[in-house]
Amino acid sequence: MTAPVSALPAPLDTALTLARCRELVRPALADAVGRLHPWVGEMAAYSFGWCEVGGTQAACSGGKGVRQALAVLGAEASGAAGRAGVPAAVAVELVHAFSLLHDDIMDGDAARRGRPAVWRAYGTGPAVLAGDGLFALAVETLAAVPGGGRAVRMLSVALGDLVHGQADDLLFPGRPWTGPGRVRPEEYRSMAERKTGSLLGCSLALGALLGGAAPATVAALDRAGRQLGIAFQIADDVLGIWGDSAVTGKPVHADLRERRKTFPVLAALASTAPEAGRLAALLDAGGEPEEAAALIEAAGGKAAALAEAHRHIAAAEATLAGTPLEDGAREELRSLVGFLVRRER
Repeated sequence: MTAPVSALPAPLDTALTLARCRELVRPALADAVGRLHPWVGEMAAYSFGWCEVGGTQAACSGGKGVRQALAVLGAEASGAAGRAGVPAAVAVELVHAFSLLHDDIMDGDAARRGRPAVWRAYGTGPAVLAGDGLFALAVETLAAVPGGGRAVRMLSVALGDLVHGQADDLLFPGRPWTGPGRVRPEEYRSMAERKTGSLLGCSLALGALLGGAAPATVAALDRAGRQLGIAFQIADDVLGIWGDSAVTGKPVHADLRERRKTFPVLAALASTAPEAGRLAALLDAGGEPEEAAALIEAAGGKAAALAEAHRHIAAAEATLAGTPLEDGAREELRSLVGFLVRRER
């Protein structure tokens, strides 16, 4: 029987790992943001949770810094010091922030981490500009590394995949819930690998590359990150339907209201349970999200999503286990992998 995601082991204190990596990366990240135009830099700092509108220091601490941690651990797993992965960590954190700024605009999401999204706080045009600035800064950061051409190419491939996945995700809501034009689970997996997994894989791979890892190790870490990305996206889908909005900072059932083809919905519709037919009719009629959430769970959509996330976590862990890595960093990576699908936000 497949274990639920909540049963995954957590042998190490992941919060300490994330804090250690943030402390290592923060000075270089702040230095990079400081090179932006002051107004653009303020919007970037706001997006990281460092300041409020107007530049006053923020009470919140921002995000957990998962991608920058993956880059640092990728370098350490290759036998290098964590600081070798700092340029990679800065670049992927900048790209992640860039993608969130643009995603919030495309999706019409008004809140991010419990406060107004950048486009709501500063305006749509300024938010687009800030995202563009962050992207340019990420490329500049990697280009400045000795022999950085390969690193820039790796980031470019990940960005191309991210755009591909985002395009699919934006097109999915316009497709029918059932019938030949429906979104199939394999299409969802491809979308999630590109939209979410590409940058997670790039984070690990870039850190390893700058840490001097062999090409086979770099490629293996990219594969592990991409599997992790699929699990991460599915876990996010589960939170989008059953998560606590006070904890996630996002409106409950927002994905259902926006007719997003998330994995729990697709799995429920594909089931043979009698609730699947009722769910399809309700979704076609634009019924209440609360009733839809109950039908999705009754049709097995939530359980199937958790099982699918666990399957991709197992694939990521198998790749890590089969790759020559430093033991300490390997264990921190395994702990972080489990944390990412247990997270509350």
